[in-house]
Formats: sequence, C-alpha cells, structure tokens
Amino acid sequence: MWYITHAVKCNISVERDKIRSIICPSGIDLIMKFVIQRVTEANVSVDGKVIGSIGKGYMVLIGVSNSDDETVADKMIKKLIGLRIFSDEDGKTNLSIKDVNGELLLISQFTLYANCKKGNRPSFIEAGAPDHAEKLYDYIVEKCRLEIPKVETGSFGAHMTVSLTNQGPFTIVLDSDQL
Repeated sequence: MWYITHAVKCNISVERDKIRSIICPSGIDLIMKFVIQRVTEANVSVDGKVIGSIGKGYMVLIGVSNSDDETVADKMIKKLIGLRIFSDEDGKTNLSIKDVNGELLLISQFTLYANCKKGNRPSFIEAGAPDHAEKLYDYIVEKCRLEIPKVETGSFGAHMTVSLTNQGPFTIVLDSDQL
C-alpha cells in the first residue's frame, strides 16, 4: 500500500488491519505528539454538555500519525506518567502525576499535524487516518486507565470545547522521536 505525504510516496506495511511500518524516502518521519498541560482543572464539552472533567492533573492533546503503533504509544504513556512536573514541598518540579494523585483528560487532536508551509490554509495529510488514529487513541486511554485512577476523555472526531486552568503555566510538547 502507498500513502502520499509531503508529496512523497511512502510504503506502508499493513498486517491484519494494523499498520506495521511506514518507510518514506528523504528521511521523512511521522511522529506521535502529546501536548501536556499541567492543570488545576479542565473539562471538555460536546454540544454544550460536559463529557469529561478533571481536577489537578494533565490535560493532554494527542496526535497520532499513520506510522504510530502500540510500541510508540507505550513509550509515550510511560514518559507521560513518569514526568515529574508537579512541585514538591520545596517548590521544585519533582513529583509525577501518580505522586500527587493527579487525573488525566485525554483529547484526540489531529490538528497537531497542521502543515502551514504552503499558503494560508493548513494541510493535515500528516495526521493519522481516522480508523487507525481512533484505535490507537482508545489504546492510549485504556493503558492510562491501568496507571491513573481517574482518566476522562473527549469524543473522538467530535467538535469539542475544551476549558482549562493551566497551572504555571506549564506546557510540554512531547514528540515520540525525542524518546
């Protein structure tokens, strides 16, 4: 199977409806992205109804590309859960989300793959195909629920309104190619 990205042909290996690998010429690598915001509270609404709400913790925007898989997701989850960005008693960022009994609000966001190089209208061809992205997003949610007692979510593919109070502010952009 071939997929066009950056106007370059990439070879995609698919096995049992799962993307196993993507090989692109010219060193093009597609990566998973998490935008992590440390919050005192956050919620997400669809059609005016709150569908997910947390207190102290992380609101995480999740971007999935076609080359991402469960192995990449596992590395991203491990880093997310292990990040020590909450303050200890000395005011140093030394505590993880588990250490502070924090909560997670996980929201899928394909627009993290906006490519604005040409013109003024962003291209999103680097974002994962919806079926693939939704499966991996669901996988990430379930894995996080094994680690964190309260994990709330948005609604995949829906138009959502996200409200949050960013504490710090403290925002980290985590790319899988940096792990």
